[in-house]
Amino acid sequence: MYYVYVLESLKDGSKYIGSTSDLKRRVNDHNSGHSRFTNQHRPYKLICYMGLELRSDAERFEEYLKSGYGRRVLKNIIRDYLNRKGVLIYGQKN
Repeated sequence: MYYVYVLESLKDGSKYIGSTSDLKRRVNDHNSGHSRFTNQHRPYKLICYMGLELRSDAERFEEYLKSGYGRRVLKNIIRDYLNRKGVLIYGQKN
């Protein structure tokens, strides 16, 4: 199984999108500073992931989420989820 995942920085709220075959190890790598792209924004929490059978599908989905349209879709999904939970976003209840 291959996973596409989204991490959120607990430091500044930035998001990171990646893919891996070992989700637990990869999240630990990010939080341990083993990834140069995420080192300065740690610690992270895993906010969502999707499992796919083929690596090529996971890589294509990761690429989509990193595209402009994919980021907008992901942002809307996260916003709507938090809204249903009653979480404050940007200081206002949505």
